[in-house]
Amino acid sequence: MTTYYYLGWFNNFFPKDLAHALSRDTTTRHSLVMISSNPASSSVNGFTELSWLEDAGIFFDEYHLINYEVEQEEAKRRISDASAIFLLGGDTVKQNSFLYEYDLLELIQSNGGIVIGASAGAINMSSKWVCSPNLGHLTSATTIYNGLAFHNFSVLSHFDLEHNMDVVKQELALLSDELPVFVSNKDCAIRVQENRIEIFGDVYLYSQQNMTKLTERVHSVTDFPSPL
Repeated sequence: MTTYYYLGWFNNFFPKDLAHALSRDTTTRHSLVMISSNPASSSVNGFTELSWLEDAGIFFDEYHLINYEVEQEEAKRRISDASAIFLLGGDTVKQNSFLYEYDLLELIQSNGGIVIGASAGAINMSSKWVCSPNLGHLTSATTIYNGLAFHNFSVLSHFDLEHNMDVVKQELALLSDELPVFVSNKDCAIRVQENRIEIFGDVYLYSQQNMTKLTERVHSVTDFPSPL
């Protein structure tokens, strides 16, 4: 049974309840595969994201970073053998392009382990997501990208909601008519397992152009106004 974690960004480390949940879910810890958000740069190495796991007492026997330095077939083999997959934070567009260029989507979708995404990685786990200059992307036009589509919703993760809620509502309005959008900032997460969605921290649901703050608890998909 695959469990999915859509993370924001953490200034320090995971809060205790999130750390406990991740520790409980990572029952097999042979191999962690990290997928770069800027595969042309060796400096994107997952150091920060790994520090969160290590602080939570989660260690693996092997660690592998997937970027352009890794041949495509080797990348696929490592993903197939992975106990957990971590899509790193950073450049959402470059990571999305890399997933398609290396033909990694189906392998990640079929992996039976834990799948984690932080910030850009969480966004790329969406069914669809909005790339817009008003949402912090280095682009001149608004574009809809297809993600890994584990679930029938979108995610906007690690965005400065406190100062940009009106911008978020405007930019995601049309998408919210099509898909529920989970909107979060820092120090928060969404855990999805089968028909259960657990909320950690300040997370909002934007659906049919209506923004609702979610309570920190385990929800059933039937709790939400639109089908997930």
